[in-house]
Amino acid sequence: MNKGKYVFSQLLSFLDPYVFLRISKKYGGDKYVKSFSCWNQLAVMMFGQLSNRESLRDLVLAAQAHASKAFHLGFGKAATRSNLSKANNNRDCRIFEDFAYRVMADAQECRAVEIFKLGGKVHAFDSTTIDLCLNVFEWALFRKKKGGIKLHTLYDIETRIPTFFHITPARQHDTKAMDVIPYEENSFYIFDRAYNDFGRLFTINGVGAYFVVRGRKFIFFTNALDISSLKVAELYHNRWQIELFFKWLKQHLKIKKFWGETENAVRIQIYTAITAYCMMVIVQRKMGVERSIYEMLQLVSISLTETTSLKDLFAKPNCNIVNELNDSSEPTLF
Repeated sequence: MNKGKYVFSQLLSFLDPYVFLRISKKYGGDKYVKSFSCWNQLAVMMFGQLSNRESLRDLVLAAQAHASKAFHLGFGKAATRSNLSKANNNRDCRIFEDFAYRVMADAQECRAVEIFKLGGKVHAFDSTTIDLCLNVFEWALFRKKKGGIKLHTLYDIETRIPTFFHITPARQHDTKAMDVIPYEENSFYIFDRAYNDFGRLFTINGVGAYFVVRGRKFIFFTNALDISSLKVAELYHNRWQIELFFKWLKQHLKIKKFWGETENAVRIQIYTAITAYCMMVIVQRKMGVERSIYEMLQLVSISLTETTSLKDLFAKPNCNIVNELNDSSEPTLF
């Protein structure tokens, strides 16, 4: 079925282009566009994420090196530095944000599982700061001589997939991000002690959801009075999974070095990184791949323009392999 198709094209086939086109049309992404479409832009950005490109110039050189394969890779014929830079700066980043949410939902469905058996989802909420050079990213003022943004993430502990993310200036206090979380009834929300805001916790209680927050001396605050103290401690213990996810994301996808200088370009790159991660989760589950996401990314990064089938690419060798380092592993509940 995949005979003659490039590895990258096989991976993109797990994304729904028609959904993306509808989202793009909603925001007028391809209006007046003749050559370099939003889908072309997404394909190039995803290629950059999976091949670990260090800069915009590096990414465009890689794309142009495969100009003869551009159509089959999804790049189009106009993947130039000026076109990509202009698209990242000017096209509505909500196109890529909305699509990232659709892919996240698909990944959630692939990994649907109930481990804690509490009758609702179990989420951890936290933020990670992404440092930016203030001389280049002047809009991202953090301190006098430092720039940065915060990526606030709602992370499903059971499926190990993010369900909501919110990008703010780095100087904004974490508790303010609690106001935009889409709380669900009967779900559990686990916070570090930085989020110990009684007014906002009362809001969670008002929607019929539950929270677990740590005090200064590992005193846990919760409104879930029907579960045991051991279960509360267990829930909070697993909050650490979101910290591992942030570390993993920064190590293996491109959200520390950016290919554009504007806020719009930075947001698009973060959204495509999350899309790339969720796409690999979908591939892993739908194909029954026994390798970790980390191993899959390493194999993909050196095989994107080969015509090997994904089944053969991800097949386990017959001999024993050396386990990857702990800091390279995907977050896991166990």
